[in-house]
Amino acid sequence: MIPSELAGKRIAVVNWRDPWHPAAGGAETYAWQMARRFAAAGALVCFVTARAPGQSRRQTVDRVRLARMGGLFTVYPLVLLWLLRRRSRFDVVLDCQNGIPFFTPWVLHRRTRVICVVHHVHDRQFGVHLPRCQAMLGRFLEGPASRWTYRGRQSVAVSPSTVAAMRERLNWLGPIAIVPNGVEPGGTRAARSRAPKLVCVGRLVAHKRVDLLLDAVPELRARWPGLTVDIVGRGPEEERLRARLPEGVTMHGYVREEAKEELISTAWLQVNASQGEGWGLCVLEAAALGVPTVAFDVDGLRDAIRHGETGWLVAEGADLAKGVAAAIDELDGTQSEKCRGWAAGFRWDDSAERLAALALGRPVGRMRMPGWEPT
Repeated sequence: MIPSELAGKRIAVVNWRDPWHPAAGGAETYAWQMARRFAAAGALVCFVTARAPGQSRRQTVDRVRLARMGGLFTVYPLVLLWLLRRRSRFDVVLDCQNGIPFFTPWVLHRRTRVICVVHHVHDRQFGVHLPRCQAMLGRFLEGPASRWTYRGRQSVAVSPSTVAAMRERLNWLGPIAIVPNGVEPGGTRAARSRAPKLVCVGRLVAHKRVDLLLDAVPELRARWPGLTVDIVGRGPEEERLRARLPEGVTMHGYVREEAKEELISTAWLQVNASQGEGWGLCVLEAAALGVPTVAFDVDGLRDAIRHGETGWLVAEGADLAKGVAAAIDELDGTQSEKCRGWAAGFRWDDSAERLAALALGRPVGRMRMPGWEPT
């Protein structure tokens, strides 16, 4: 239960996008789930974010006030200016880092409690998405600039992988607590398809490496001719990927939550070929529906998957087709219940309770989940 002392606290949740932004992903889900639960507990919450075309500047949803401004990069200076004008209004600011934080301590009173929320370290992804000079700037802002700005401030990571990356690759100095992603209880699973069926859910961006899955399909269909793949999500890579879809693959783009759950629940396996995540919320969502995931043994995904129980981890650089084939061979019906049991240990209410305690300046206990190391 969220502490009653949170009621009346003035909280700003600063995040790159909101859940209704066309480019929204797991980080937006996390920020929103925290914001709406804080508001339900009586806090005065403002969600400050970018504004996509067609979105209103002001809106209130689930008692959370949304303030939207700026675009891909202009959101950063505009949010800082917005906070500077209101620097005395907030008791707590959740500064959510999506590669680059908002550097909110620069414009806030020292007495304002700032918590930097880090999903995963982006240093290796800057080179995938940006030209060399911009990538270097991104690494500087994520590394030395952030380390100096948030020194002594409380930080939050969503997984042990993120904690390790912050300490080892960013040389992060301040205290870091783990507040994991959560998931809503899974519904009744639809009947599994007769022929092998795979599903891939996520943003269609370069570091998700959906190409690796498409490359694996012909080999998998050579063994299982009826095998099909459903790809759910949208992003800048969508048009290019559509142009090279092999037989048996359907790209659905954006679908409503109910349709997404049906596509997942009828699958034999989910496949995630990402080069690294903070956690991989789609893994937990699939597990809640009883569907295991095959992924590479990389940051975040190695935390979200219990190898051999709730999914399978393939060595980075290994043949994905062989890894998926081996997983299909090992499916015996026991993984579904193990998936549900694993997902049941992660609830948004529990995560919000941990984050609320930090917002009030209280210590939180160590994570008690199997395989998780204390911070």
